[in-house]
Amino acid sequence: MRNLSRRQFLAHSSVAATAAALAPRAFANRNETLRVAVTGVRGRGLDHVKGLLALKDVEIAAICDVNQNILDKAMKAVEEKQGKKPAYHQDFRKLIEDKSIDAVTIATSNHTHALLSIWAMQAGKHVYVEKPVSHNIWEGRKIIEAARKYNRICQAGTQSRSYKGFQEAVKFLQDGKLGKIKLVRGLCYNPRPSIGHTEDTPIPAGIDYNLWLGPAPDRPFNTTRFFYNWHWFWDYGNGDLGNQGIHQMDIARWGLGKSEMPKKVVSVGGRFGYQDDGETANSQIISYEYGDGAQILFEVRGLETKPYKEVKVGVVFHCADGIVTFNRAEATAFDKAGEVIQKFKGQGDHFQNFADAIKSGKASDLRAPIEEGHLSSAMCHLGNISHRLGGLYAMYKVRPFGDNEEAADTFDRFKDHMVANDVQPDQTQITVGKTLTVDPKTERFVDDDEANKMLTREYRKPFVVPDTV
Repeated sequence: MRNLSRRQFLAHSSVAATAAALAPRAFANRNETLRVAVTGVRGRGLDHVKGLLALKDVEIAAICDVNQNILDKAMKAVEEKQGKKPAYHQDFRKLIEDKSIDAVTIATSNHTHALLSIWAMQAGKHVYVEKPVSHNIWEGRKIIEAARKYNRICQAGTQSRSYKGFQEAVKFLQDGKLGKIKLVRGLCYNPRPSIGHTEDTPIPAGIDYNLWLGPAPDRPFNTTRFFYNWHWFWDYGNGDLGNQGIHQMDIARWGLGKSEMPKKVVSVGGRFGYQDDGETANSQIISYEYGDGAQILFEVRGLETKPYKEVKVGVVFHCADGIVTFNRAEATAFDKAGEVIQKFKGQGDHFQNFADAIKSGKASDLRAPIEEGHLSSAMCHLGNISHRLGGLYAMYKVRPFGDNEEAADTFDRFKDHMVANDVQPDQTQITVGKTLTVDPKTERFVDDDEANKMLTREYRKPFVVPDTV
């Protein structure tokens, strides 16, 4: 071994000591208790509490939320099940200082998912992070880098991958039981009412608004932006494409067997049917082309609508010899005549899968590893980038998908849907997004500085996703 100077020796020792201090706790057996903290407990986070409490040998050791006013349900649920209240932290940075906590689950608003995940893994915790795992494409890749660098288990909250029925249906597709997949349709027909117009107000007692804003720009407190409807503001959310739609996007990409970004993306859509404070599209079609004939057409409809092939929120795989529909919690295969060939049922426990992977120490045991969560989240971000860089055109005149017949037909159905909701194409403008060319290897746009700027955001200090994790 080469001789080291005292400075080099101390530096080498410091790195080794840090690595040893952050080494994952080894579990001697599956019955050893896993100590978990739940972050964000107003909505989806309560499902985290319920799911974790149902697991054997898992303890909810702490709760974290910037809003002290909504803790009762989570605290009571844990106390009733475990016999004592968990610890409480308002600031996530204080929570992860607790070395006795093995893992955290994150169910906060989208704009904080990546930063909290990275902070947690840097502090030695395993992470379960809700969908979308990121607010933009660049920071999603940073979560992957952190998981690899710190050797942490990181599960994406796309729980459909744990459904037994869906696993069987994907295998059915990929085994070619209905021939080649010709087209995949992702459907998010999820009616969303107007959020109206709301004035800014003083910050209510019990809320640390600075922590909630995190990476986002400073702006006054507003109840509409702070509670669930943050989904419809670009500073914090990603529209229904990145909210409900990412579940269907993940299934579409999973069934198609694509583990990279597409090569061409274009969106068309807007916010129709009402005028309110929301910024994101409530109605949208996005075409994703991989360059080898594989294509995903994704539809978001936020106004009342009829189902497509009996599916409203799900995925339809159009194959040479029939279709397979993924509809909420079951999948069904049909032949060309529309007769049912096979049904695929059975759900699964995504939280149990997370706990099992931590105890085995194998990221390969995860059903939704962070790499898959990143790619599905990035697909949604791509559609939104195209939309945000687009321009307004008369809805009845435009042909946004060129010679893509399937996409053109989908747009014709979209216009009929608009008419059914009293939105007249001859009196309405629609945003035709910028056609984007993607380099899947670099996860950047080809010769497009304007689009590449939207791969990330300007972070408000000190809530900065670092270049080097």
